[in-house]
Amino acid sequence: GFDETGQELLHRLPESGSGEIKYGAQLTVRDSQAAVMYYKGRAGDAFGPGRHTLKTGNIPIITKILSAPWAGTSPLRAEVYFVNLKVFPNLKWGTRDPVAFRDSELGFVRLRAHGVFNIRIVQPVLFINTLAGTMGKYTTEQIEGYLRRVIVSRLNDYLGETLDTLFDLPAQFDELAVGLKKRLDKDFIRFGLALDELYISSITPPEEVQTAIDDRSRMGAIKDIDGFVRMKAGMAMEKAALAGNEAGAGLGLGMGMMMPAMFANTAPAGNVTNAQQQGCGQPSAAVPTTQCSDCTNTIPADARFCPFCGHQQVVILQCSNCGKNLTAGAKFCSRCGHSADEKPAARICSNCQNENLPGAKFCDNCGQQII
Repeated sequence: GFDETGQELLHRLPESGSGEIKYGAQLTVRDSQAAVMYYKGRAGDAFGPGRHTLKTGNIPIITKILSAPWAGTSPLRAEVYFVNLKVFPNLKWGTRDPVAFRDSELGFVRLRAHGVFNIRIVQPVLFINTLAGTMGKYTTEQIEGYLRRVIVSRLNDYLGETLDTLFDLPAQFDELAVGLKKRLDKDFIRFGLALDELYISSITPPEEVQTAIDDRSRMGAIKDIDGFVRMKAGMAMEKAALAGNEAGAGLGLGMGMMMPAMFANTAPAGNVTNAQQQGCGQPSAAVPTTQCSDCTNTIPADARFCPFCGHQQVVILQCSNCGKNLTAGAKFCSRCGHSADEKPAARICSNCQNENLPGAKFCDNCGQQII
């Protein structure tokens, strides 16, 4: 294999420039790989695992680009990108600089957040056309910084929309991770990537805010102040009983007699049966399926075209305005009419003039909602 580091998303052959690929040449693609023909700065068709004989019949997109006089028999100067389709785990994300959050109780607060995420390439042609082809990104290290910025920006938006105050934060870590992943799925698929997992390791406010949250959590846990005082008194009696003198021995005996009554209601509700743990049966084997990237219907995983909407499953380009999959050579989106070459514009905060990612709803710098 070409990848000795385990972090290479794709590998180009030849490594520099373009090579002469003749009619009838053999292309061998290994398992967990896809091969993409690249001609005149644009990715063409994709090939799955196996051995392929390169003819005009199985390079339909390249064929449209070539001029007719060659009749498909002339040498073709092009490159082949071998795309790694495995899962790339344990990529780090986090805030380089604290992001701003407007808390309903604490006011303006700056937060730091960190976590990990896993990605894999699901649309090789789209990935090359959007990231590798235009940005020259070939390894996880090279795209990690950009994806980290996307995650942090969407986290800022998600917190601004769903979290009222940081006092509610400790109980919502899991819900935040699930909601943030759903929000990011659309961003990642526009690069031909799938976000397999996303974890939030920490969201850290300033030390004085963290102290206030801890104090509020302690007060929330003590719902019965009188009972709390009686518990403290009982603990003091227990310590006295351990002192070793006659009075302490008497107290210890009394506490020992009270223990069964104190724990009478703490028995487990019941044991889970083996049948419940193991389930009622094993799932039956099913034909591998996937979702059509355009109409979202369930289709066979090896389908080249969707039987419901007819859309080609090798996504080449997507409209930056509405996300519609575009056909090869399209100049305008068939859904919204925007130019196929149109790029999403950065959002400028009217309050501090900070430049934010396209689609951002809250400013990373000042926390103000972007209108």
